[in-house]
Amino acid sequence: MNKKCLVEKVAAKTGFMKKDVEVMTDALLNSIAELLAKNEKVQFVGFGTFEVRTRAARQCKNPRTGEMIQIGETKIPAFKAGKNLKKAIDVH
Repeated sequence: MNKKCLVEKVAAKTGFMKKDVEVMTDALLNSIAELLAKNEKVQFVGFGTFEVRTRAARQCKNPRTGEMIQIGETKIPAFKAGKNLKKAIDVH
């Protein structure tokens, strides 16, 4: 499902106009991204938590040259599903 389909589904469930749902969806996603950029967690109780994790520096092989290269420490966004979400999709 892409954003357009999600907007249509939410609009159908709520009765709001698609353009209003799209504005709200964009605002929500942008707000989550801004908070993660400030290294803050975003938690929706029962649904899940968005957070920033640090991936350690590591060595790996360049597939073109076979040369070993060093990749520095990086920050990556992560999502951990909450209890209700896991239950909804029947993940054990």
